[in-house]
Amino acid sequence: MLSASSCSIFLLSCVSISLGSDLSNGWGEHIDWQKFDDAFKIAEEENKPVMLLIHKSWCGACKNLKPKFAESEEIATLSKNFVMVNVMDDDEPEDAKYKPDGGYIPRILFIDHGDVMKDLYNESGNPKYKYYYHSPDHIMSSMERALKQLEEGFSHVSDEL
Repeated sequence: MLSASSCSIFLLSCVSISLGSDLSNGWGEHIDWQKFDDAFKIAEEENKPVMLLIHKSWCGACKNLKPKFAESEEIATLSKNFVMVNVMDDDEPEDAKYKPDGGYIPRILFIDHGDVMKDLYNESGNPKYKYYYHSPDHIMSSMERALKQLEEGFSHVSDEL
């Protein structure tokens, strides 16, 4: 039989493991979030695009968008068609391809076969910060456009000629 202190340590360990594995970072526990390092393999296996949300814990705009995103049933429904990833703080990937027009936050990118779909951005936003979103409606619009493009076979626009 375990002592009270052993039970407390066990319980705290379970809570720590549970909290440590929460990939939502507050952006909706009901969404099937994946680790960045696993996302591209899963996307290939499931033939889905990746939706990458880049944010910071200290960012006011991120804090403003987070509850709206988390509460959106429409985003949750659309998310089933994507491999959903959100990275925060030091987990942000350093590769320049994840900063197609700058390193501002929050930034949402759609990725197909490892390539950022540069033509999928917030069409209602500021053209200087194409991948910045402040509204769930604008996010849903881009999610729907991504799915439509992929259905039509146009996975991304290339800069190459």
